[in-house]
Amino acid sequence: MMKKIISAITMVFALSVLSPAMGSANVGINEKFGLPIAVYGGDLSAAEKDSVAKSLDVTGEVEEIEVTGQDLVKYIKDGDARARMYSSAKITRQDEGKGMVVQIVTPDNITQVTTDMYANAMLTAGIKDATVEVAAPKPVTGHSALVGIYKAYEVNSGEELDPERTDVANDELSVATEIADGGVEEAKVSELLTEIKKEIAEQKPETREEVEKIVEEQIVRLQIELSPEDRKLLVDLMDRISNLNIDFSQWSTELNDLSKTIEDKIGTVVNDDGFWQSVKNFFNKLIDGIRSLLS
Repeated sequence: MMKKIISAITMVFALSVLSPAMGSANVGINEKFGLPIAVYGGDLSAAEKDSVAKSLDVTGEVEEIEVTGQDLVKYIKDGDARARMYSSAKITRQDEGKGMVVQIVTPDNITQVTTDMYANAMLTAGIKDATVEVAAPKPVTGHSALVGIYKAYEVNSGEELDPERTDVANDELSVATEIADGGVEEAKVSELLTEIKKEIAEQKPETREEVEKIVEEQIVRLQIELSPEDRKLLVDLMDRISNLNIDFSQWSTELNDLSKTIEDKIGTVVNDDGFWQSVKNFFNKLIDGIRSLLS
């Protein structure tokens, strides 16, 4: 019994320290935007859909839609309409300048795509200022959630995303997971993609050779080892990105924000003496409290 009590208290403490935003006051519906939208993979069974709805905390006023292989074809040029769609998401628009916040609420079931990979791809697609939560009822790669996010964003904003940008963003997600599968840390993959895109936004390369130079410089700077095949994939991707119809002056600011988020993640908790001291203090107080109860 005592173990259960300690486990419960420990969980509450961990959530309060690591996720302070979860305890913030409920400000109600943002009347400037539409309702939050939950988008479910079209191949979910009824039971799986219920499971995902619980994971995404779909309660109250939330619009619910479905994403299918037909949507995939709309946003991805060579998409297969027969593709299986399981990963799902909930998207809530935020005020301008708030940036993107991505959370994978079922981390054991999204096996390849990370939060920063989603954020990077969404920025490429033209999505900004939104909170996105991703979930799946069973282990899946997580790629199809991006298509659902596209659809939900369009429904929520009333804007149409550029299909060229959504296609490139999907390509970006594939390249990111390919490089990660090749042995590069996922956080370093996101850092590499972000830093290359920042340089593209600032330098505005006009030729593939100039893009390749930027890619090579960032690979060396970040001390990342890539196979010749992955290097080519990366150059091909960044060449496509450099030719997109993007306001690179605005994009540079958004990329700087994303870069800061990734950098913070790469070394925060491990090197945060204040965090570990708060953990130590908490458990000292917990043990003292238990002793007083038992004495």
